[in-house]
Amino acid sequence: MLNDIYTVWLREMTRFGRARSRVVSSLAMPLFWLIFLGTGFGSAFSLPGMDYTAFLAPGIIGMIVLFTSIFSGVSVIWDRQFGFLKEILVAPVSRVSVVIGKALGGATVATFSGLIMLAIAYAIGAIQPSYGILPAMAFMFLTGTCFVAAGLAIAARMRSMEGFQMIMSFIVMPTFFLSGALFPLSTAPDWMRAISNIDPLTYGVDGLRHALAGNGMLPIWLDFTILAVLALVAISLASYLFRRGAL
Repeated sequence: MLNDIYTVWLREMTRFGRARSRVVSSLAMPLFWLIFLGTGFGSAFSLPGMDYTAFLAPGIIGMIVLFTSIFSGVSVIWDRQFGFLKEILVAPVSRVSVVIGKALGGATVATFSGLIMLAIAYAIGAIQPSYGILPAMAFMFLTGTCFVAAGLAIAARMRSMEGFQMIMSFIVMPTFFLSGALFPLSTAPDWMRAISNIDPLTYGVDGLRHALAGNGMLPIWLDFTILAVLALVAISLASYLFRRGAL
């Protein structure tokens, strides 16, 4: 099983290595948001004991991880259309191994993209890592795993690229805006805070904010625990749906 997972993971890495231009394109908009939103909003209001750009940077990194990981589900639809997925699933390979391999591969790509944005934010002085880079990487990876698995679960039931992208467009932006990436959730209405509690990105961004700015809403161990549980639930759901509808 481990060898099967590694093989699927390696294929995702190989595919990523052949399409490095998508990293540049995925960084363009978040970098724009970091520079212009950070400058514009930072001059409009202030946060107690914290520069707004330092508050925003972990949210922008979470944005990159979200966008990169959840659209990894597209690879399932491509593989199905070109017949590669059928070849994998008729082989003596567990479908759970396929899901785990793809989830880990997509999360690795998302983490790599997040690290590039982290390096840029550090270079322009937006952040000074508090807990350190390794905890930040752990939160990126767990967040990526949650959303890659969610993308795989949705893609397992889809048959067209257009349908998948339509559903993603209804999921991605609300997930991002409700995570507290752009504004403190402590100032949000009660109904918004209630919805944000079921948003995995809320805990990913809060954990990144602890690691990179030393300021979070929840204890860092609670963010990590909730994300780990959500990642396991998402992988389990994706595996179940894969067994029922991947072909």
